[in-house]
Amino acid sequence: MHVTIDLSDKNAAALEAQARAAHMPKESYLREIVERALHVQPSPTANGQPEGQPLKPKKSAYGLLAKYGPGPTDEEIDENRREMFSGFGELAP
Repeated sequence: MHVTIDLSDKNAAALEAQARAAHMPKESYLREIVERALHVQPSPTANGQPEGQPLKPKKSAYGLLAKYGPGPTDEEIDENRREMFSGFGELAP
């Protein structure tokens, strides 16, 4: 499908600048914007994914390391740093 859009000079310049920043031709950049707005994955030419599939929701990383227990407290971190750097900068005999 081909669509022609009339853009103001300001919007055309902004589109070209953003496409250049993304290191993409402006047509490909605009295609990605439209696909994102329609919630479909980019066409196979952009990233190799099948065309027209809806995007899958991302899994949250919240609690990813909870199985390892609580992290060290600020006091424990400070104590470990003092121990590690206690002799730093001293000349060895």
